[in-house]
Amino acid sequence: MDPMEAIKITFFQECDELLGDLEAGLLTLETGAGDEETVNAVFRAVHSVKGGAGAFGLEPLVRFAHVFETTMDAVRSGALAPEQSVIQVLLRAADHLADHVNSAKAGGAPMGDGEALIVAELEALTSGVVPPVAGISSPEADEFGFSPMMLSLDAEPKPELAGEAAGDPAWTVRFTPKDVMYRNANDALPLMRELARLGQMAVNCNVASVPLLDAFDPLGAYLTWTVTLTTDATRDRIVEVFEFVEGDCLFSVEPAEVEAAPEPVYVEQVQGFEPIPAAVIKPATGPSQASTPSSLPTPAPAADATAANDAKGNDTPAQATIRVELDRVDRLIDLVGELVINQAMLAQRVMESGVARSSNIALGLDDLEQLTREIQDSVMAIRAQPVKSVFQRMPRLAREVAAMTGKRVRIVTEGEGTEVDKTVIERLAEPLTHMLRNSIDHGLETPEERRAVGKPEEGVVKLAAMHRSGRIVIEISDDGRGINRERVRDIAVQRGLIEATAVLSDEEVDNLIFAPGFSTAETISDVSGRGVGMDVVKRSIQALGGRITILSRPGQGSTFTMSLPLTLAVLDGMVVTVGEQTLVVPITAIVESLQPKAGDVQALGPEGYVLSVRGAYVPLIDVAEAMGWQSSTTPAGPGVTLLVESGTGGLAALRVDAIQGQRQVVIKSLELNYQQVEGIAAATILGDGRVALILDVDAMINLRKRAAPPPPLLLAIAS
Repeated sequence: MDPMEAIKITFFQECDELLGDLEAGLLTLETGAGDEETVNAVFRAVHSVKGGAGAFGLEPLVRFAHVFETTMDAVRSGALAPEQSVIQVLLRAADHLADHVNSAKAGGAPMGDGEALIVAELEALTSGVVPPVAGISSPEADEFGFSPMMLSLDAEPKPELAGEAAGDPAWTVRFTPKDVMYRNANDALPLMRELARLGQMAVNCNVASVPLLDAFDPLGAYLTWTVTLTTDATRDRIVEVFEFVEGDCLFSVEPAEVEAAPEPVYVEQVQGFEPIPAAVIKPATGPSQASTPSSLPTPAPAADATAANDAKGNDTPAQATIRVELDRVDRLIDLVGELVINQAMLAQRVMESGVARSSNIALGLDDLEQLTREIQDSVMAIRAQPVKSVFQRMPRLAREVAAMTGKRVRIVTEGEGTEVDKTVIERLAEPLTHMLRNSIDHGLETPEERRAVGKPEEGVVKLAAMHRSGRIVIEISDDGRGINRERVRDIAVQRGLIEATAVLSDEEVDNLIFAPGFSTAETISDVSGRGVGMDVVKRSIQALGGRITILSRPGQGSTFTMSLPLTLAVLDGMVVTVGEQTLVVPITAIVESLQPKAGDVQALGPEGYVLSVRGAYVPLIDVAEAMGWQSSTTPAGPGVTLLVESGTGGLAALRVDAIQGQRQVVIKSLELNYQQVEGIAAATILGDGRVALILDVDAMINLRKRAAPPPPLLLAIAS
C-alpha cells in the first residue's frame, strides 16, 4: 500500500473519533452541563479535522471546517453564548462536517447546495465577521485552502505594551516549529494568539537561522520564539496550547523571573484576523543573539527527547497506543483458541496415562493451564472496545427521527465505557438503530399528547450498558406510552399470527411485535410502517448468541433488554453427559446443580413435570428427551439436575445424566460448518478430540414447549 494512502486511512480513523468527541461535547453543552474545557474540546476536534484535511489537500472539507472553527472560536472567547439555538446550529454543522468526512473517505463529490445554508447560519452567529475562506475570498489561497498571511519583522515600534497583571507568576515559553508542523497546515500565529488569551506576554523571535534566499527552503522552518508570559493560568493550561502540534515542534514551559519588557515592536495585522493583544516581537539581529537567554538556539537532534520531557513536566505520561490490522488480531485469537484446545488435549492424555496429580508433569500442566487462560484473557482484551463507539452514533439518529416525527427527544446514556468484543460491537449498530427509531416513533408521544397527560414535552430515551453474570446487558428505555396490547393483539389476529380465542399473557402479547412483517403504524412513513424492524432486531441478537426481552408499562414507557455474550470466541462451560452425547452448558446460565429426591418431582399435565426447589416450582426438562435422543421417561430417575436462569429471568431445571467438569471451551460456529440446530448455540472441540455441542438454554426451554420433539441429532465420535 502507498505510504500516503496508509496515513490517510489513519487520518479518517482519527476523524471518526474526533467527530464522536465533537458531538458528545455539543450534546453536553446542550444540556447546560458543559464548561470551558468542553468548549475547548469541541474546538480542538474541529481544528484537528481541519488540520489533517489540509495536509491531504481536501479543500472542501478545509473550507467548511474553517467556518465551523471560527464560530467555535467565538464561543470559546465568550463573544457567542452557547444558547440552545446556537447549539442546534452547531449540531447541524457537526452532522455536515461528518458528511464531508464520509464524502472525502469515499472519494465522492463535495457537498451540494445544503452547505450554503449551514455556512450562512454559522456566519450569522458571528455577525457575519468570518475570516477569509480559501477559494472564496482570496485568489491567492495556497493548495491547503488557507489565505496568505503577511508578517513583518521590521523594528518599527507600534503602540506600547499594556501593563502586566500584578502578582501573577511569569513563565518562559520556548517554541521551535519543525518543517512537518507547517506541512500539517498548522501555524505559529494561532498559537501566539492562544497564549495571548492567557495573560500579558512579550515575544522574542529569533531569525538568526534564516538562510540567504538561494538556500531558502519554502517548506522549511527557521524561526524560534521565546515568550515571557505573565498569567494566573497553570503550567498544564499553557502546555495545552501546544497540544495540536506536540511532536511537530520543540517547546518548553518553565517558570521565569519577570524581566523588563523588550523594546516594543509590532505584529503586522494579518488579513482577516484580529491583532494579538499585548504581544510584541523582537527580532534577533545576528548570530550572537542565539546564545542569549531570551532566544532558543537551533536544537541538536538529541534535544527532541529533552524538549518532550520539558513539555510534559511531572505529568503522568499518556498511554502509548498502536494501530494493528484487525486480521492480525483475528489470526492471533484463532491461534490462542487452538492453544487452548491443545492444552486441553495434553491434559486429557496425561490424565489417561495415570500420572499422579502430585507429579511434576501434572503440576507443570496446571501452570500451563493457568498461563493459557491468562494469555486467552489478554488476547481477548485486545479486541475489547467500549460501547461508546456505538452509543455516540445514536444522538444524531435521534435528532433526525425526532425532526421527522415532530417530537422532542433527549438521549441519556450510561455505561459507555462498558467493554465488549469488537465483533459484537460491530453487529450492535443495526439492532440498536431499529430499536431507537421504534422507541421514538412508536413509544414517545407528541409534545401535545405528553402535555395533556402531565408529562414534560421532551421525551427521554435512555441507553444503558452494563456487565451482568458474565454477559453484557444493553437496555433501551423510554418514558412514552408503552405497548398498546389490545392493538397489538388485534393486528396479530388480523394477520393470522394467533387465533382470536388464544389466551396470551402480557409477555406473550408484547413479544408479538417481533413477528416478521408486524407493525402497529397506521401509515407508512420514512420512519416506520413497512413491518421491517423488530424481527430484524431479534434475528440479529440471536445471531450473536443473545436474547431480547420486553418490559412495558402502559402510560409509563417500555424497556427493551438485550443480553449478549462478552465475546464470540470462548466461554466457560459445564461439560455434561446426556445419553451417549457430551454437551456444554454455559456457566453464566447455571444457578446451581442438585440431585432431587423422587418426592420433589411432580407431574404437570400428560407429559410435563415440575421440580420443587425450596418451596417454589420450576419446569423440569429432560435434555435427552427434548433433543430427541431418547423416548419419554420420568425425570425423577438417576442423574443430575441443573437449575438455570432463562433470558426472561425465570428459572428452569435441566436434567442430564452426569457432570464431567468445568472448563473453558473455544466456540466454533455450527451454522457455518453444518447448519442451524434448534436448542444448540454452537459447538466446540474437547480435549480428547471429540466435538461437543454447546446448549442454548433459552432455546431449549422454548423447544420443550412444543408438542413433538425434533428429529434426533447425533454426533460422530472421533476414534
